[in-house]
Amino acid sequence: MNILFVHQNMPGQYRELLEWLAATGEHKIYFLTQRLNPPKYAGVETRIYKPHHKPKPDAYGLSKVWEEATGMGFGAAVAAHKLEAEENFKPDIVIGHIGWGELTFFKQVWPDVPIIGFFEYYYRLHGGPVNFDPEEPTNAHTPFLLQARNAVPQANIQTVDRGHSPTQWQRDCFPEGFHDKIYVCHDGIRTDRLRPDPKATLKLGRVDRPIGRDDEIVTYMARNLERMRGFHQFMRALPDILEARPNARVLVVGGNDVSYGSKSKDPAGLRGEMEAEIGHRVDWSRVHFLGQVPYAEYQKIIQLSRCHIYLTMPFVLSWSLLESMAMEATIVASDVAPVREAMTHGETGLLVDFFNPQAIARQVVEVLERPQDFAQLGKAARKHVVEKYDFLTKCLPEHIAQINALVPGEKRIAMPG
Repeated sequence: MNILFVHQNMPGQYRELLEWLAATGEHKIYFLTQRLNPPKYAGVETRIYKPHHKPKPDAYGLSKVWEEATGMGFGAAVAAHKLEAEENFKPDIVIGHIGWGELTFFKQVWPDVPIIGFFEYYYRLHGGPVNFDPEEPTNAHTPFLLQARNAVPQANIQTVDRGHSPTQWQRDCFPEGFHDKIYVCHDGIRTDRLRPDPKATLKLGRVDRPIGRDDEIVTYMARNLERMRGFHQFMRALPDILEARPNARVLVVGGNDVSYGSKSKDPAGLRGEMEAEIGHRVDWSRVHFLGQVPYAEYQKIIQLSRCHIYLTMPFVLSWSLLESMAMEATIVASDVAPVREAMTHGETGLLVDFFNPQAIARQVVEVLERPQDFAQLGKAARKHVVEKYDFLTKCLPEHIAQINALVPGEKRIAMPG
């Protein structure tokens, strides 16, 4: 089969699916992306596309997102047309993220080629991150700006033949009229690769020996240290954790940029803002900010963690939560709807109030004091992820079935196993 993936930041949510399809050696696969140095996959041809147009900084706020999306979409469409005209490649199916508008004009290029679009999030005034945290207030223009952002999924639900959302909560964020067209299946977790490792160790710059499972390690991670992922509440919980547990060390993984939401007004970002707020109460010699780390190192950090903290507003569920569950981490997580879909309090993890740093700290301290009393949570968490989110046995077959439903019989992908 000829398969075209489209995602501005290759591989995006398609890491596992792309790798598996390429490894079969049975398909001709192209990937359109804006990423200038994308990862290389054997059997995958990568082509860079450029937006055809970008809005000016002072563009009208209510049309700026749509203007940017159409520039992305037309740039991607031009690149798609070039694939056929210059490389004689026409896909049997297109699979891509709709959020930035890249797929908007693909039916104008190939009217007869089916499209599966990734529907990640639909902006709402209530029930998501907007109006959730009082520290991020809205204004009279917010409802209009949110609805303007939704012009992209509104257009693309008409473009795609099938939609895809990784969780039920994300699917349900979209208007009811979208639901029948969107199937729910996670991207998939490689539980065969992500396992607990009692022998995991890590060398830290300020420690004269490798740390391991015998050490009292608390971990927190996010792509970036931002409010959306509760970094401010984590930092407010730190003083009580460190005071109660004098041997604890805290490993913090994440960049100092912003993936979602507004930027801090502090020149040093949200980290600088929070350090100024709670700095006088923290023993910084036991707090290690590691930045964004390689994937293998990230795994070790989770494998040696005694208590992993995952905080988020009601928003897209992070891969790291399910991956940490697969590695049998004991997790203290925020009690919000998308987390509750994946984790049950007292069975597969511990849920706490996002807005209560003292409660977060108390729960973490309990785990550090009595790790044996909570050890069953990690084992149950892994079992749950294997049963519901495993890539090879659960998610891959569903994704293949959805692809096969849109292509002729002779083009269909053989089901694994």
